[in-house]
Amino acid sequence: MAAAAESGARAWLSGGSPRPGSPTSSPELGAGSRSRLGPGSGPGSGIERPGARPPGPSAPGHSFRKVTLTKPTFCHLCSDFIWGLAGILCDVCNFMSHEKCVKHVKTPCTSVAPSLVHVPVAHCFGPRGHYKRKFCAVCRKGLEAPALRCEVCELHVHPDCVPFACSDCRQCHLDGHRDHDTHHHHWREGNLSSGARCEVCRKTCSSSDVLAGVRCEWCGVQAHSVCSAALTPECTFGRLRTMVLPPACVRLLSRNFSKMHCFRISESAAPEPGDGDDGVDGSAPAGPGKEVAAPESSKQTLKIFDGNDTVQRNHFRVISVPRLARSQEVLEAALRAYYIMEDPQAFQLQALPPPTQAGDADTEALGKVWSGGTAEDEGSRGPGSRDVPEAWVIRALPRTQEVLKIYPAWLKVGVAYVSLRVTPQSTAQTVVLEVLPLLGRQDEGPEGFQLLEVLMGSRQVQRMVLADEELLLGRLQAIRQTSLRQMSQTRFYVAERRAVAPRVSLFVGGLPPGLSPQEYSSLLDEAMSLKAGLVSMSHIYSSQGAVVLDVACFAEAERLYMLVRDTAVHSRPLTALVLPDVLHTKLPPDCCPLLVFVNPKSGGLKGRDLLCSFRKLLNPHQVFELTNGGPLPGFHMFSQVPCFRVLVCGGDGTVGWVLATLEEVRHRLACPEPAVAILPLGTGNDLGRVLRWGAGYSGEDPFSVLLSVDEADAVLMDRWTILLDAQEAGGGEGSVVDAEPPKIVHMSNYCGIGIDAELSLDFHQAREEEPGKFTSRLHNKGVYVRVGLQKLSQARGLHREIRLQVEQQEVELPNIEGLIFINIPSWGSGADLWGSDNDSKFEKPRMDDGLLEVVGVTGVVHMGQVQGGLRSGIRIAQGSYFRVTLLKATPVQVDGEPWVQAPGHMIIAAAGPKVHMLRKAKQKPRKAGPPRDARMDGEPAPEGDSK
Repeated sequence: MAAAAESGARAWLSGGSPRPGSPTSSPELGAGSRSRLGPGSGPGSGIERPGARPPGPSAPGHSFRKVTLTKPTFCHLCSDFIWGLAGILCDVCNFMSHEKCVKHVKTPCTSVAPSLVHVPVAHCFGPRGHYKRKFCAVCRKGLEAPALRCEVCELHVHPDCVPFACSDCRQCHLDGHRDHDTHHHHWREGNLSSGARCEVCRKTCSSSDVLAGVRCEWCGVQAHSVCSAALTPECTFGRLRTMVLPPACVRLLSRNFSKMHCFRISESAAPEPGDGDDGVDGSAPAGPGKEVAAPESSKQTLKIFDGNDTVQRNHFRVISVPRLARSQEVLEAALRAYYIMEDPQAFQLQALPPPTQAGDADTEALGKVWSGGTAEDEGSRGPGSRDVPEAWVIRALPRTQEVLKIYPAWLKVGVAYVSLRVTPQSTAQTVVLEVLPLLGRQDEGPEGFQLLEVLMGSRQVQRMVLADEELLLGRLQAIRQTSLRQMSQTRFYVAERRAVAPRVSLFVGGLPPGLSPQEYSSLLDEAMSLKAGLVSMSHIYSSQGAVVLDVACFAEAERLYMLVRDTAVHSRPLTALVLPDVLHTKLPPDCCPLLVFVNPKSGGLKGRDLLCSFRKLLNPHQVFELTNGGPLPGFHMFSQVPCFRVLVCGGDGTVGWVLATLEEVRHRLACPEPAVAILPLGTGNDLGRVLRWGAGYSGEDPFSVLLSVDEADAVLMDRWTILLDAQEAGGGEGSVVDAEPPKIVHMSNYCGIGIDAELSLDFHQAREEEPGKFTSRLHNKGVYVRVGLQKLSQARGLHREIRLQVEQQEVELPNIEGLIFINIPSWGSGADLWGSDNDSKFEKPRMDDGLLEVVGVTGVVHMGQVQGGLRSGIRIAQGSYFRVTLLKATPVQVDGEPWVQAPGHMIIAAAGPKVHMLRKAKQKPRKAGPPRDARMDGEPAPEGDSK
């Protein structure tokens, strides 16, 4: 019956009855994945078992049977409650359904899901975390214990289910393997936000009880799994289409690099060692170092391995079977534990000896135990009928021939794959000869093609070219001997044998600044032994101490990448990043991609959460973590993009850092004046307040944030350069600070000298000593208050220690303790230091008027009164050129970054062209209509225009 079922499956795929020994091919790709692949798409998925309900054509790969319900249960298709005592359950993937809904099921079973993947793309799993009301995409059960989540897509899995997860992450760039020009929806099942509505029927499609509904991870459209078939397959990227960097416009040949390296995801976000390697049964985890729960007296628990690999690593899965179960039942349960739905007659169970016996026995005795430990005993009873070992390994029986699916590695073939019968004499070369006529390439010689073996692992997709003389039947048997799970995730492609010209762009940062190209070349060659002819420096950023290497060899690129990360120059560790190429000529005319910088250290843990959210809403290649190389790699990657915008997530210091880098590389950008938006994560966030982005991020929906950026208005803002020259110091009394070389800093918000810089310096030092305590904006402000109270009784008479010139004119200073130069109408977390009173001596301040306002404060009490709105500062001057002479070492702060400046001169002047900033548009009235999911049509939260 199994053979008949398998033959029927091939006939269904090819549209007719195949001739004995003749190859079969799949229907056209354009027919849609659900209609193309059915129960016959997985090996042996059409096998009928006693008590099992044979799956229909719309239920690919499931092994349904009728079960009696003992607790409240919901349907995984319609998400409604299942009334009564009967339901339909898949024994393999736990898909539960109404009996009336079975014929509409289109979600494939986990056992055949790998065969439906168009282009295998590995996932990037982060550290374990608690995800409430989420469900595992493999076993479909709730994530009650710490689980794993992909950093790029919305895949959630148990740690023990990771090896069985499909390599179906988003394809975010071209890598030379089945690259598409058109982009289709990338559906992910379940875990939708509450209140999500179907795009087709407008009914609720989310569920907090089961894994139900689907969502496109590019455009965000949501629907019932049945309704999704009514939508057009092409994806338009939805509401954020102008902000997303299209995958077809990004190229990265990443053969030797993991997805974590390609997307610049820091090591701190990687999963813990062992995540995804342990084994579990359907209910309780088990694996190395884990105790298996005691079974009921009528049942026994068995450890199951799927090959030599899991035996060597001691990674097993656990099944619970009746003690009097037949061998066939035990074998089927073992296969289901590994999501294998092939014919059980092709497998057997072999007993493993206890570890102590295995260690003491010689090779001959161990071989006897393995070969004689089959579960097929004379009485056809399983292991429970006698005293047997508790550990078993599934072995595939030798096969004289089998059917192998061969996929074309190029597009527009008309078929998804072709099937060939492989014999002991079949080699990779003979398979290529048979496949080419079936794919319409019979006029081309086989010497121009090769056979690729692709392991579609959930963490990494590995490709290997098979030698022409490789015997395929032996190769398949070797893979099964190693791991049956790996065999189900292995696919074979026929590809053109063309010479690939590898080119990997490697960004190297942390080098000494100000060196010549020859000096950088000598320094890198001394530290890493660059291979001539394979490595060249394509870009040099001398002021930033960074270079970009073009590497023409995958192995050399991997060697340099790993070596740079372990190298320090002048006691400073280097940074290595793999950067893709943006194909700017292929960008759509209306595309203005958003370059996102996130400082994960700002805003407590919110920066880390935003980093993950923006990677999923946009292309992860356009999201950069500032603690991993700074802003320069992002600007370099976007250097040829004709039009783009920037979003900076961080405090005022982070914004200043990005703007300073932008000024240094502006002349290298095809878009020299990108507009910059702010998502305030710091403590003061004065620039964010002025631009209407609010006093600080408080958990708004990231999708709404991106919508606000898209709708924001561009405004101009002055930038100022501060020259710090300590070489001509007057050397006042008590001066003990050594002269420093001149340096230049940039200013956007304000520059403070005296008491406010001293408070900022004390806060900064406290945060450096105990950074773990400064994760809350309220706590940070409390520390400011505490250090301010400690300065109440101090008075140094700042007006006697500095001299001020405005537009070459000496200005007499009043009795003050702090002198502040302000560029924006917000200081000290939203205070109006200049005041709103009209004064005929001064112009009304604006942040784009080319003028700075100079204000004095008399002490901590005065500063508190200003922040409380009771007073304003002492207006001193207004101008565009300032010269400050410091007679003593004095605290100075620029945009919240403090230090102690040695005696000398400070010259403040305008810094070239004005910068383009994005000011959040005022709240628009919501249009009447049906409510939509927040991730689709969310409006930005109302914010006051605090200045």
